[in-house]
Amino acid sequence: MKTDNVKIERGSGNVFADLGLPDADTHLFKAELVTRIDKIIRERGLKQVDAAKLLGLSQPDVSRLLRGSFREYSMERLLRLLMALGRDVNIVIRESHPERPGRLSIGA
Repeated sequence: MKTDNVKIERGSGNVFADLGLPDADTHLFKAELVTRIDKIIRERGLKQVDAAKLLGLSQPDVSRLLRGSFREYSMERLLRLLMALGRDVNIVIRESHPERPGRLSIGA
C-alpha cells in the first residue's frame, strides 16, 4: 500500500466540529449522554423492550436512540432518561480557562 500522498490531520476531539456541523458542541454533548444511557442499559442487562418501559419510550424509539438518532431529543430530555435509569444528574458551572470559551462536558 502506497502512503506517499496520505495527509494526516489531527482531529479536534469533536467529530461534529471536524465535519463542520453547526452546534457541534451540543451534538457531542448529546452523543455522550446517549453513550451513558447505552452503557447503563447494557450494564443492567436490559432488553430494549424493558429499557423502553423504564424510559417511557417505545422499543423502536430506544433502538433509534441507541443507534445514534438523537437529533430530536433535547439535552433536558436525555438527562431525564438518565434519571429514569437511576442516575443523579449534577450541573456544575465554573469559570473557564481565560484563553478559551466555555465548554460542555460530562464528568464521572
